[in-house]
Amino acid sequence: MKARLLIILFLFSLSVVKGNDRDHSLDVSGLAGDLQTQETEAIQDSLIFNDTLHYVTAVADTLREDSVSIIGGLTEKAESALNDLLFIKGDSPWLRKIRYMGQPVALVNALIITIMVCIAVMIALLVVILLNRTRMEREERLKQYLLEKYQGLIIDYLFGDTKPEEFLKIASNNYRRQLLIDQMIDVSANLKGDDADRLFGLYKELGLDKDSIDRANDFRWHKKIKGFRELAFMNIKDANPTIYKAINSKNEILRMEAQIAMVRLSDENPFEFLTHLTRPFSLWEQITLHELLIQHELTVPAFRQWLDSPNDTVVMFALRMVREFKQKDAEKDLRKVLSHSSPLVRQLAVEVAGDLDMRSTLEPLKKMYKEQDPPVCLAIVRAMGKMPDLSMMGFLKLVLDKEDDVQLQIEAVKAIENNGEEGVRALVKLMKSEYKNYNIIVRHVLDRRIY
Repeated sequence: MKARLLIILFLFSLSVVKGNDRDHSLDVSGLAGDLQTQETEAIQDSLIFNDTLHYVTAVADTLREDSVSIIGGLTEKAESALNDLLFIKGDSPWLRKIRYMGQPVALVNALIITIMVCIAVMIALLVVILLNRTRMEREERLKQYLLEKYQGLIIDYLFGDTKPEEFLKIASNNYRRQLLIDQMIDVSANLKGDDADRLFGLYKELGLDKDSIDRANDFRWHKKIKGFRELAFMNIKDANPTIYKAINSKNEILRMEAQIAMVRLSDENPFEFLTHLTRPFSLWEQITLHELLIQHELTVPAFRQWLDSPNDTVVMFALRMVREFKQKDAEKDLRKVLSHSSPLVRQLAVEVAGDLDMRSTLEPLKKMYKEQDPPVCLAIVRAMGKMPDLSMMGFLKLVLDKEDDVQLQIEAVKAIENNGEEGVRALVKLMKSEYKNYNIIVRHVLDRRIY
């Protein structure tokens, strides 16, 4: 009897846990207490009336039926709460179709719906991608067709009988006008003289120059760059003030494109913008403008006019161009640069003086040696080696004797050797010196197997 009672209590506790309902737990506990009281009274009655077996059996059957009904009700409530998970209600047809271990599972249904939604989204994305790819292929075919058409018309216009009206028929919108501009720019790269002038005239006659000017005045930097390039290629100078404002832009790409455009569009001095350049003039920009100067055979200005620029990078560019175009007439201005505040500028000025054999700088180089940084000192000794002068022999020997830097000593010995027989005799005399380092360094420099 006690074992049955424990089983009934265990089943009630299990139903309470599954339902997770505190109110039901209280009801079940009360019911269990009532049942236990009834069972106790029944046992006492059975002892009194000696009818234990039949009465206990009846009580057990009654308890079993009541417990089954209670457990069933609690199970139905737990099932209803579980079925209402997520966005699926207990009366959903999905819950009646999919069951796991005899119980409907809302999470499985939710996962199935999520998978179906993902598949639908993937299909939609695939459709969009395919449509976009088809559109791009169609535009590419149209672009190729128009480029070929425009190229043929341009050639016929320059060397045939095609009239400007023929271009207007197909250049009916902004997209096609832009393609026509691009094609005219490509053709202009290979034209000179009268043919180039005719193409420029056609460019203006079709009103394409207004399109380029509008782009140059656009607030978007990438549109400005495109406009600058078009105006530079087609030699349109109407937007020069706008381009000039961009040479000091914070945008490095826009600044470089403006500089390139000004070099091509300037009438007299293509590098006039250097006078007003306040931003750093990068080495890449310098190389680009030098290539542009050579490629388009532009007039080379006297770069000494920028040796006194407050912009250090402009001064360095001017020094490089003085050396590149061998403008030895800038020697007087270069001597002033030797006292520049920037050690990098001083070093480059010393190198240029040595490369161009500016001998009037020897004395200034000798005087400024003691106050310079090691890289500048090394440049001075090398410059003296490129401009051999017997009057510098004593200074070079002093460098060899006083300096501890081996590289400086080697360069000093090389400079002495470059003075010819007089220099070699001086080195032989030094080689006989008891000072071991002299001997090693001089032997190293005079070894013809090395140099």
